Amino acid sequence: MEHLHSTEAALAALREIAQEYEREMETSHDIGADQTSRRSSAGIGVTTDPDGSLPHEAFVEFGGSPRLSVRLYPDDDALITVEGVECADIPRDHVPAFLRSVLGGLAHVKGRRFPPGYHLIVPLPGDRTHKEYIPMVVLTPWLSSRYRG
Repeated sequence: MEHLHSTEAALAALREIAQEYEREMETSHDIGADQTSRRSSAGIGVTTDPDGSLPHEAFVEFGGSPRLSVRLYPDDDALITVEGVECADIPRDHVPAFLRSVLGGLAHVKGRRFPPGYHLIVPLPGDRTHKEYIPMVVLTPWLSSRYRG
């Protein structure tokens, strides 16, 4: 897995994935400690971290189905939303593999009868998987089409 040392490096990888899967991609940027979502404690007019760097956060939305968005945080992690299901604390280096798994058809939904529930299962390289609970009301047509009992 490639090391993505910055938000810009992760955005470059996401642009490649968008091209590879012929998806449109819209991006918005928040730069500076006073702008990023996890830096609300920064004082007024304070734009840098204590080390002098400018934190950079980006939000990416992909067009098409499934509905996908990625929020890249300056703290080397991301929040990926697949059809309304939030997958938090994904390491930034795993984001490209996660998206390729979803867009490439490897991600699937598993359900159980008791207690009733569904989970989005996203296989990652190295025999790792990400598993996220899906509330039944969020089971969209795309998620339903990925169901494996």
